[in-house]
Amino acid sequence: MTMPPVPKSDKLAKAARAQKALKADKADKADKKVKSVKTEQAPAEAPFADVTASDATLRRFLHGLPGVDTVGLEARAAALGTRSIKTTAKAYAIDLAISMIDLTTLEGADTAGKVRALGAKAVHPDPTDRGTPTTAAVCVYPDMVATAKAAVAGSGVKVASVATAFPAGRAALGVKLADTKDAVAAGADEIDMVIDRGAFLSGNYMKVYEEIRAVKEACGDARLKVIFETGELSTYDNIRRASWIGMIAGADFIKTSTGKVGVNATPANTLLMLEAVRDFRAQTGVQVGVKPAGGIRSTKDAIKFLVLVNETAGPDWLDNHWFRFGASSLLNDLLMQRQKLATGRYSGPDYVTVD
Repeated sequence: MTMPPVPKSDKLAKAARAQKALKADKADKADKKVKSVKTEQAPAEAPFADVTASDATLRRFLHGLPGVDTVGLEARAAALGTRSIKTTAKAYAIDLAISMIDLTTLEGADTAGKVRALGAKAVHPDPTDRGTPTTAAVCVYPDMVATAKAAVAGSGVKVASVATAFPAGRAALGVKLADTKDAVAAGADEIDMVIDRGAFLSGNYMKVYEEIRAVKEACGDARLKVIFETGELSTYDNIRRASWIGMIAGADFIKTSTGKVGVNATPANTLLMLEAVRDFRAQTGVQVGVKPAGGIRSTKDAIKFLVLVNETAGPDWLDNHWFRFGASSLLNDLLMQRQKLATGRYSGPDYVTVD
């Protein structure tokens, strides 16, 4: 049966309604996109203005956080560390781990030549295979930033600089801010600062908070990683409190360690920090990254940490914008394992460059 022709006026009305609906849909999507961007970039301190109003209110908030179940935390970290992954997944995990490395040299004997060599390795970790991902960044002292920046120019590899009297953090705030500004002026894309552990352990939480805020402001457009030196904080409860101070103060990343003390990144303290960033985003809508540093040397270790990320914070953190490894020797083991998967032969350390 042939349908009668639709009057022209009805056709126009339908077209107008369809166009109006399309515009409304586009506007809704654009609004959601803007809101999404604002959510990621929104200052975290706004919802916590009452918390940071005084030292007393900050202390009350931090000591009101749930206590850490030490046995439960360590048992879960150990259980997640037993997960095994198959060959295809392992190849993906190795490449992902390589892309998350902040390739680091932080020695008094660092030279411009060493930093240039490190930059070349970050850009082409395996010169025999240009399909190997670049690392996320190179991490150096402030006076080496310009050299590192030139070495990785055009590659997409970031330059991170430690600052604020790294690693001890024992300096006046003015010195710490000058240290930060010098690194940023030299071209640093990211700043790795250390908190004042003495102030924290003395219960002077407001001083720690205010220093992080001041350094964040000095960073300008550079992203800020806040190092807690978890090996010196004594308890898991302190690590949780430090994590919340850092996030409320505006950290883009929270980081376990300097790599200069006896106890650095562990599965348990990293798991605790992953729980903190997960809970913080659920409460504020702001996502904060995590960087375990020090003591992660093997592919097996790196994969354990990636499992922790996926099972605790979720897949949104499985990206080098939100998760990093602070390491130097880890890259070589990842490269050797990558070569083994590709060729079936274990090449050994003589087939990778020495950092």
